[in-house]
Amino acid sequence: MKARAPMIAAWLALLLPAFLLGGALIGQYGFGLYPCEMCFWQRWPHWAALGLGALAVLSVRRVPRLAIGMAGLAGVAIAISGLIGGFHAGVEYGWWQGITGCAASMPSGASTDDVLDSIMAAPLVRCDAPQWTLGGISMAGYNFILSLAGAASIFLLIRRRKTGSIAA
Repeated sequence: MKARAPMIAAWLALLLPAFLLGGALIGQYGFGLYPCEMCFWQRWPHWAALGLGALAVLSVRRVPRLAIGMAGLAGVAIAISGLIGGFHAGVEYGWWQGITGCAASMPSGASTDDVLDSIMAAPLVRCDAPQWTLGGISMAGYNFILSLAGAASIFLLIRRRKTGSIAA
C-alpha cells in the first residue's frame, strides 16, 4: 500500500480542484449563481492546484519525488482556497466584516443623493449574502470544508509515503 500513496496523492491533487472548480462553473453558467469578488479569490488557488496536480499525475511513475513535491504544492494551494472560503463564509454568516467593497451598506443620516450614490456603487453580487445554501452551508462554506479535508488527505498520503503509515 505504501507505493500507492504517491499515486493517490497525485490524483487527489488533480481531481479535487477539478471537481470544485467544475461545481463552481456549473453553478455559475448552469444555474445563474454569479460569483462575487471573494468567490473569484477562491478559484485562483484551485486553478494553480489543478496545474500542479496535473504535473504530479504526469510525473508520478517516472519521477516520484517531483510528483510528491507537486502534489504537496497543490495541497498548499487547495488549503489556501479553503481558508479564503472559510473567511468568505464568515462574512456571509456575519461573523466578521469583509475586506472588500462587495457588501452593500447604507450611510446613516445621509442625503438622498448619498443614498443613491451608495446604491449605484454597490456591487452586482454581494459577498455577504450567499446565493445558494444546502443545510445552511454556502458554497464558500463547502469549499472550506472540502478543500481543507482534501489538503489534509494529500498531506497524510505524502506522510504515509515517507513513514509507511499515517499515524507514525
